[in-house]
Amino acid sequence: MRIVHLTGPTFDALAAGDLSTANTTSPVPMSDYFAGLDWRSVWRMRTEQVRQDPDDAAWVTGVIWDDDRQLAVGRAGYHGPPDAEGMVEIGYAVDPAHRRRGYARAALEALLQRARDEVAVRTIRVTISPDNTASYALARIFQ
Repeated sequence: MRIVHLTGPTFDALAAGDLSTANTTSPVPMSDYFAGLDWRSVWRMRTEQVRQDPDDAAWVTGVIWDDDRQLAVGRAGYHGPPDAEGMVEIGYAVDPAHRRRGYARAALEALLQRARDEVAVRTIRVTISPDNTASYALARIFQ
């Protein structure tokens, strides 16, 4: 599993719900779920963010890619590069069709490792919706 970063044109297409265009600009093919209503607000946010600072694309939401299955299973990344205090915030979500297979854990591990490896990062934050018990349980493993 790895996290594949996306570019501004891919964010634009996903924000518009245009999977066909997104898949022509993305380094990996994505399923309908990626361009669906559930994730569109995230893509709109990333579109604007990368438009303001193209370097943010290397930090923000990418595709959780299963190399073995050659399959996009979710999204993961940071809300942006480290802020002035060295804080990054992690976000991730797995397509419901691919949950309960360890993808969220693998993505979280990859994001935590990258943050540990970055000299500019001093604080890692994970914000979880109060009703997301699975993510709470996962985050507790890494406390």
